[in-house]
Amino acid sequence: MDLNTTAASIFPHGDGDPMDPSAPSSRVSIDKLLPALLKCFGIILCGYVAGRAHIITSSQAKGLGNFVSKFALPALLFKNMVLLDFGNVIWPFIWSVLVAKASVFAIVCFLTLLVSNPESRYSKAGLYSIFATQSNDFALGYPIVKALYESTYPEYLQYIYLVAPVSLMLLNPIGFAFCEVQKWKDQREHQQGKVFIVGQVVLHVLQNPIVFMVVIGIVAHFILRQKIPSFMEDFVDGLANSFGGTALFYLGLSMVGQLKKLTRSTVVTLILLLTAKLLLMPLICKDMVDLLDSTGPSNHSSLSNYAFLYGVFPTAPSVAIYATYYNAQLEVIISGMVICTLLSAPIMFTSAWLLTLRRMDPRLLMSTLQDVSFDISLVCFVALLWTIAVMFCSKKFKRLPHMFTTNLFLAQFLTCSGMILWKFVVRGDNFIVQILSFTLLCTSLYCTYIWPGFIALSLVLLRRFDHLTVSSGMIVIAGWGIPAVTTAVLLICGEKLPDTLDSSLFYSKPQIICSTIVLTLSVLLSGSSLVILSRGSWAQKDRSQGGNASVEDLATETEQDNNSLFEPEDNSADPSTACLMCECPPPQPMPDMLVSTNMNHALAGQNENSNDSRVCLVFRVEEHFRDQDGQAARHVLLCLLLAVGSLANLSSCVWLLLYQDPGRLYVELQFFCAVANYGQGFLSLALFGLDKHSILLPFWKRLRRMWCGKRQEEQAQSNGTEEIEVTCADFVKRHQEQCFHDIVRKRR
Repeated sequence: MDLNTTAASIFPHGDGDPMDPSAPSSRVSIDKLLPALLKCFGIILCGYVAGRAHIITSSQAKGLGNFVSKFALPALLFKNMVLLDFGNVIWPFIWSVLVAKASVFAIVCFLTLLVSNPESRYSKAGLYSIFATQSNDFALGYPIVKALYESTYPEYLQYIYLVAPVSLMLLNPIGFAFCEVQKWKDQREHQQGKVFIVGQVVLHVLQNPIVFMVVIGIVAHFILRQKIPSFMEDFVDGLANSFGGTALFYLGLSMVGQLKKLTRSTVVTLILLLTAKLLLMPLICKDMVDLLDSTGPSNHSSLSNYAFLYGVFPTAPSVAIYATYYNAQLEVIISGMVICTLLSAPIMFTSAWLLTLRRMDPRLLMSTLQDVSFDISLVCFVALLWTIAVMFCSKKFKRLPHMFTTNLFLAQFLTCSGMILWKFVVRGDNFIVQILSFTLLCTSLYCTYIWPGFIALSLVLLRRFDHLTVSSGMIVIAGWGIPAVTTAVLLICGEKLPDTLDSSLFYSKPQIICSTIVLTLSVLLSGSSLVILSRGSWAQKDRSQGGNASVEDLATETEQDNNSLFEPEDNSADPSTACLMCECPPPQPMPDMLVSTNMNHALAGQNENSNDSRVCLVFRVEEHFRDQDGQAARHVLLCLLLAVGSLANLSSCVWLLLYQDPGRLYVELQFFCAVANYGQGFLSLALFGLDKHSILLPFWKRLRRMWCGKRQEEQAQSNGTEEIEVTCADFVKRHQEQCFHDIVRKRR
């Protein structure tokens, strides 16, 4: 592929391309897209307002949902199955979408079984896989497809009625089988056999009115010869026509109060599920159509783009019904459904808008992409400067894994600096300055790809061995050395493209190959480390629950569990989570704390008279945990989000390597990659730049002193200290011995 014309090839002038002015009839209609989106999301908003204002109660909403799923949608499917014209169906497209759905289903199912706790892994695997593959095709997808393709490719409308029901009959039963296996495992007696489980799954599928009416509709298609009898036509039309608005209104009702169920333990899971649904699904759908469809260039690009749009459709509300039926993962499924619907709207609109543009200057496109990268880099430059200052002022850079995180922040800072410099030198004629600027930008950008993998690997080593088995200096050298060597090889072997503004194409195809290698290494290292870290979290939790443990071991495990993969918030600074809980009820409200003899020994240098009952170690224990806190949960969340960005960049590189004409949708992916590359400073600032003890609490204390006066603050602190001393003295006198007796045990 000649990448000298890559920018121009993003908008090819081929047969059937919507940009071709000589073929206006093939242009996707944008005029009806915005009204269709306003119609869909306007009705959803009306349903949300009705539920929020209690105009419609929860029981009434449940009845409305039953009408939609058991009457309106089956009638709509029956009608379209009878009228379906199989002669105009491009079957490779159907097989491509089914293969893509099956691939995403298998990936989500395998990863869930790999990383989840054995106590609930099967129900999670079944429901998460259904969540990632079942789309809201009829209520939200069909109006948008109709607005885009009714005047150009009307046969595309019937593909929804073919793909969705077959997916329900092939993939959902597998997910139901996993849920039934989980129910069988949860029953201690295990009275049901395998035949009973298979029968339950088959019965559950057959009882689904959607599947039932699809089968009846296909049979009636051949019996009635594609025509509904006149005596039942109005009846079927009445039910079918009631589906659209009612389903959207019910979707809005189902969103009321669901985001309140979003907990910190579901954030990481939701990130992974939304990545699978909104990133993997559309990309794999498009790739499968490109590989399997051979209908010719006139229809190939439009089918490929249509497959991408189909993959972006949000998750159907029926998945929440499945979660309610099996009483599993309700918070994740329902919150994910709401967030997925909200995120899919701008993606669908942007994708459709790009497909309908008649003309766009490639130079203008590259200039706009560079301006976006420059603006983001300028803001993140300041954010990263603040974050690095916090790391050094708090002296966290001396501890692990913060030492490696500081290197990541420095790489991000240099990346933003390189992009700001690139903005001013790329249009100049000084070749040496361009090479130096490109070397800084490329090396630092590759470092931002590599460092998340090394940080995740260090978390695994620290979790398993309590220390790094590899020298931290070697990791630092590798984190900066691998990108430097890769850039050096690129400078030696690559050939500079003339008159290019895009730094990712400055050295043509060799640069894309080098980026692909670095990104693949980063994704594999980050992914495998996070999987091992997650498995270690629940395995360690099972060990702590299965046998007797000493206070020291339980303290270590509790601290590690608070920073597990599925707890993305740092709670170690809270005394209620930083120390152990006793089962004896306190006589009055008091801080939940237990100070074991081992902890007293660890703090002996700070408190020599540990037997004094009036000396309270609450703040010293909190300070001890804060000093020892590695903030593993924040590091895991940072590595996960950066891994998602690396996955998007890898998809962009592979897309550009495989296809000579990347197409219009590639532009959307490029802008997302620009935000992911140069906007990492926002994540760093949010997770590590707003430290509670170094910034927020001192700021609040100073603000309070200025507002209330120093004397009132000292009086309040004196009263608080006296109250804490009385509480601690009461605990030591009445409860300490009993708690030691209940907690301290020997174990092998």
